[in-house]
Amino acid sequence: MTNLYPLMTVQDQIWDAITAAIDKAQNTGHLPACKLPHKSIEHPQNPTHGDYSSNIALRLSKPMKINPMQIAELIEEYLDIESPIEAVSVAKPGFLNFNLDPTWVKRQVHGIIEMGAEYGDISLGRGAKIQIEFVSVNPTGPLHIGHARGAVVGSSLSNILNAANFEVQNEYYVNDAGSQIDNFAESIYAQYKKSKGIEVKISEDGYKGNYIDDIASNIASSSEYNIEDMSEKTALNCIKDYGLNLMLTSIKQDLKSLRVHMDEWFSEKSLFENGTYDEIKSKLEKNNLLQRRDNALWFKSSDLGDDKDNVIEKSNGSPTYFASDIAYHYNKFALRDFEFVVDIWGADHQGHIPRLKTVVQSLGIDPSRLRFIVTQMVKLKRGSTSVKMSKRSGELITLSEFINEVGSDACRFFFLSRSADSQLDFDIELAQKQSSENPVYYIQYGHARICSILKNAKENSIQFDDGDVNLLNDPNELNLIKKILGLPEIIRLVSMRLEPHHLAHFALDLSSAFHLYYQNCKVISPNDQELTKARLKLCEATRITINRCLNLMGMSAPEKM
Repeated sequence: MTNLYPLMTVQDQIWDAITAAIDKAQNTGHLPACKLPHKSIEHPQNPTHGDYSSNIALRLSKPMKINPMQIAELIEEYLDIESPIEAVSVAKPGFLNFNLDPTWVKRQVHGIIEMGAEYGDISLGRGAKIQIEFVSVNPTGPLHIGHARGAVVGSSLSNILNAANFEVQNEYYVNDAGSQIDNFAESIYAQYKKSKGIEVKISEDGYKGNYIDDIASNIASSSEYNIEDMSEKTALNCIKDYGLNLMLTSIKQDLKSLRVHMDEWFSEKSLFENGTYDEIKSKLEKNNLLQRRDNALWFKSSDLGDDKDNVIEKSNGSPTYFASDIAYHYNKFALRDFEFVVDIWGADHQGHIPRLKTVVQSLGIDPSRLRFIVTQMVKLKRGSTSVKMSKRSGELITLSEFINEVGSDACRFFFLSRSADSQLDFDIELAQKQSSENPVYYIQYGHARICSILKNAKENSIQFDDGDVNLLNDPNELNLIKKILGLPEIIRLVSMRLEPHHLAHFALDLSSAFHLYYQNCKVISPNDQELTKARLKLCEATRITINRCLNLMGMSAPEKM
């Protein structure tokens, strides 16, 4: 363990040392054989306790039937102390505390600069295929800010999982089949007739809003369509195709402005056209899990432990949303061979999760391969004042309107700043501030400040490739390097827990560590050329790390502000 291992975290290296020590103690008979728990390495809340800490002895105490202090002392005795570890100590009631070797810490600056834009990459995923399906809003209207949170969480998580060596596919599930699309077409058709002076009763359940009027006007003025000469059925089919394409184009543009990329736009309709739905029906029938009653077709989920059965075909023969979901997830696992699938859903869909896991298991798929992230509501405010999420005739504020007001960077960071499963208060006033109060400005200003320092060095012909990092002895310098070394750990944590908000917190902490370092350590010192070169090297390693954080979060990394 003499160097910063590519694709390996410091926590991994310490854990390897701990498990090797336990293995030696077991081989000599000082500790009994026992299955080890999952890796448990943390940063102590109190920095005087060391750089890392492990409660492994406490966790082994019960299965080994030995006092945790005795286990910790035996691990310490058998531990090979070598880089990156400088020292280990035991603290009550059985913690192992580790201090990093300062010489090793400083040397990592070289490795970070060498890795450049790949710094932080780890091998956790080992190339496993994982699909993230997110946004997937019915293409019956424009995106609004309620959809943005899932879009940001999904795209950032995708970036991070790629850095963890997963093969990731981003997918938008296009609900282009079923009653909601028919209702959408009927709403446009009704507005079209109304614009022609034809008396028409508009359904209370129909889609409303200025965008419906706009689509109807576009059709009326288009030379491509002659709706009045068509039968109602033909007209509705034309309007459906036109409206669907228009909405998808709008959605794609909005996602692009938010820096969200989809690899696949999957058609719900295709599940019924290519036989996938018929295939899953056949499988469920063979397993005696379908029952027809009350003229509807039911999935007998109560036979598998659910509290009630669920309809997959209505009495008129049309499939339900649940039927589509079954076929869609069968397609993901059985036909496209994804090892893991992550669905990012809004809070209103949370109740569908248990039944979907149940039916996935009934199709012979391990339900643990299907993970969910449920995003909670967003509340807007300007300072202490709440903002109504409506505009013009009761319509929700559209995503494009919101991005135009606060910018995509602020939008992305604020949506990432809290765990997806907690409610978020989005302060528009704070997001627009050009000061250190705004975390977006604070992080990006740190990156820009470093770029300015490096530019100044270049203009003064200061070359720092041969900078001696052993001269970085100020506590602020060592603290900054240790903070930088946390990026691979954060990527691992996010990938394991599917919680990208940890990266936003890390980026803010890293920027804070840099600003503190900058306040206390003069980087370019005319009287000490060698220290200047060492500090410029540290600045470059910091820039690389902040830049990587911003890129993974889907934010820009400005070179001047």
